[in-house]
Amino acid sequence: MTTPDTPAAQDASRERMPSWLPRAVFVILAMIAGFRLLGWTLAHLRSLLIDLLLAFFLALAFEPAVDRLARRGMRRGVATGIAFVVVFLACAGFLAVVGSLLVDQVVAFAHHLPDYLDDLVGWVNRTFDTDLTVEKIQGDIFKDSGTVQNYAERVANNALGLSAKIVAGLFELFTIALFTFYFTAEGPRMRRAVCSLLPPERQAEVLRGWEIAIDKTGGYLYSRAALALISALAHYVAFLVLDLPYAVPLALWVGLISQFVPTVGTYIAIVLPALIAMTVSPLTAVWVVLFATAYQQFENYLLLPRVTARTVEIHPALAFGAVIAGAALLGAVGALIAIPIAATGQAFVGSYLQRYEIPEHRLTPDETRPRRRPGPLTRMWRRARDGRRRADPQDQKRNNR
Repeated sequence: MTTPDTPAAQDASRERMPSWLPRAVFVILAMIAGFRLLGWTLAHLRSLLIDLLLAFFLALAFEPAVDRLARRGMRRGVATGIAFVVVFLACAGFLAVVGSLLVDQVVAFAHHLPDYLDDLVGWVNRTFDTDLTVEKIQGDIFKDSGTVQNYAERVANNALGLSAKIVAGLFELFTIALFTFYFTAEGPRMRRAVCSLLPPERQAEVLRGWEIAIDKTGGYLYSRAALALISALAHYVAFLVLDLPYAVPLALWVGLISQFVPTVGTYIAIVLPALIAMTVSPLTAVWVVLFATAYQQFENYLLLPRVTARTVEIHPALAFGAVIAGAALLGAVGALIAIPIAATGQAFVGSYLQRYEIPEHRLTPDETRPRRRPGPLTRMWRRARDGRRRADPQDQKRNNR
């Protein structure tokens, strides 16, 4: 009979599997499977999650107007509907004005295309001392009819795919609008539901973060609206100088599209004015493109950082980095909501940081302290003193010593 202290019993206990090992292996495999399932789910729901995130930030932008109407006794659902109708009418009016302008100009451009081609070829010949003709250019383009035919067949085959993408885009816009309406109309109820799951000391923090997000999102939209107004005014003046037709709707188009369409809005906005400028002269179109490019550089390096920093209270370098990071993570939507997220996070974290007084030092001057301008008597005394010093050579020698 073997006892626990015998060598045979000790060898048997070493060969026996530990009781915790199967459970640990099962837990590790379950965690791996859970992470794989979570990654698969997020990959397939990425589009919906981005739509929900965008709808949440749009709801934050609607919150101040809806709250103001609700405080006057209006039901929150009705107030949200009124806000949505106002925004929809504004967008529809803008699209109707610009759309009719675009259709008219496309029809006119197609009708006068031969004359425009003759003018363009004549300008190229005079400017660059060439000997081109419209017939020669058409012959070079259409000499390989098989290539043109194959391109036309590919366009026709992709028409169904293009229609499906348009329908999918409209459905995505409807989804974002629907969730935005729900988030705005049910905002107080949703916040109560979230806070009911948290202890009392955490509820105040969540509500404070929510309030900061509303303020920063509103500030961001205000800054974009201000930049859109400045851009529209600048382009309106430029279009008047260039004697461009439809200067007012074209300036509004450039201002709104360049500010509220992230990343590529500037390039989309200038296409329509450039096409209409072609109806005046090719040189006018070149001047339109050059002005838009110069103004964009002025806005990116001088105007945008200052306006954004004042309205969203975020450092220009942090705002620029947030836009790059947001575009890398979520594309155009990330670039659009990156600055409100960064400003909200900065304000929320800053409320928990304790700051101390900084001693006076030459490396840390207080640049925010206002510098008091000397009074008129002080300025007169300084001018008289400087005049006496320039007039007295002995005084200058004593000062130099």
